Amino acid sequence: MTALTVLLAAVFLSWVAWVAWSHGTPDAESAMVGFDVASDSSATAQVDVQLETGVEATCKVRAFAEDHTIVGEVSFTPEEGRNEVTVRTERRANTVELVGCVTSDQQRPR
Repeated sequence: MTALTVLLAAVFLSWVAWVAWSHGTPDAESAMVGFDVASDSSATAQVDVQLETGVEATCKVRAFAEDHTIVGEVSFTPEEGRNEVTVRTERRANTVELVGCVTSDQQRPR
């Protein structure tokens, strides 16, 4: 009984360590640096992206109006480092939000 308990504990701890490592080292990470509402029909976002070597990602940025309605959205393929992205809007945006970046192995935006 004790050997089985030790074995189960070892398997569980190995699984916890694997989950912590895989979620702690994403293939792509992104952060909004800033944005500028250029006109009634566009906004520009500056996004920093960190990619693992050889990884292709897709990132998404959304623009919101003052009433919190989504007025524009764009997906883009980022380059490593600073990316400047223009979002076309259907009316004047008030703010721009980075949804995040995903890869084929990382479906949760980061």
